[in-house]
Amino acid sequence: MHYSEQLNPTAHFPPYSPPRWLRNGHVNTIYSFLRPRPIELPEAEPHWVNVAEGVDVLLKLHRQAGPAPVLILIHGLEGSSEAGYMMTTAAKAWQRGWHVIRMNVRNCGESEERCDVLYNSGLSGDVARVLHWALAQPKVTAAGLCGFSMGGNLVLKYAGEAGADHSPELAAVVAVSPCMDLSPCADALHRKANWLYEQRFLLNLKGRIRRKAQRQPGLLLPVDRLAEIHSVRDFDDIITAPFTGYRDAEDYYQRASASRVIGQIRVPTLVLHAEDDPFIVITPASRQTMADNSAIHFVATPHGGHCAFMNRLQTHEDVYWAENRAVEFCAWKLQPMHLGEELSHHP
Repeated sequence: MHYSEQLNPTAHFPPYSPPRWLRNGHVNTIYSFLRPRPIELPEAEPHWVNVAEGVDVLLKLHRQAGPAPVLILIHGLEGSSEAGYMMTTAAKAWQRGWHVIRMNVRNCGESEERCDVLYNSGLSGDVARVLHWALAQPKVTAAGLCGFSMGGNLVLKYAGEAGADHSPELAAVVAVSPCMDLSPCADALHRKANWLYEQRFLLNLKGRIRRKAQRQPGLLLPVDRLAEIHSVRDFDDIITAPFTGYRDAEDYYQRASASRVIGQIRVPTLVLHAEDDPFIVITPASRQTMADNSAIHFVATPHGGHCAFMNRLQTHEDVYWAENRAVEFCAWKLQPMHLGEELSHHP
């Protein structure tokens, strides 16, 4: 492998080339959600990690028999460890011989009853605690972080806040369709073309608040104000911000956005973004910051939708282009010999 390839493994990524009918961000996004995914994974072992007082997060573990790296996966808004992209990426990492952790963000998945607070997009401290726990396990040799959408913001925010002081065992970070600029993303989500996505988010978010209010009346959640909420920004202004330590939605978006700290990232990092993503906006300022940071490899494709990147079937790999690139990038640091073998297949 040439020295330049060692510095930039993305130079040999196979191009993203979806069929014509998937060159639409909405179609690609929805198709990736609906398409059945063949998953080959052993049954997960559930494990709870305490991240704050009264707050446990649920991990789904897939352990190898011997020493190996671990890939920690983090889902998006109102997702869980069972999201399709989480399962596909987990299977690919497992097949390489890695341990895999599918992390549920606070209150997500099956963890509502063991979490006394709400979640938000800025909880990078939870990522740090799960990473610390994972690296303390006796058969874990190194770690990679991979986040999708909100999870992408979380891993980038963690890496930026840690800066050069990140754990030396953390070898790579990947963010797929990250909402690193939260305010522009909230505005984009509220466009007419994105009504379906926003309504789906709001339905789930409001349902979670109603359940939370029934279980924990002491939180004094304003259930009577849910009818006033017509956008995710409204939800964040009325619910998320005041109940998670922020002044209002704009204060939350500014302080929780990874874009504030990505210039400080020092661990090798891959950011995958589709320019036709329906509601993820990466601002010119964030693009420039990434361009100025040699640790960050920013790959923007014309098509791909949101956390989708469904590709045409290739002779050497399946249709899950983003999941393949995420694992391939992590292999560059976690198991360099695998990357060399893969690069030899790509002219």
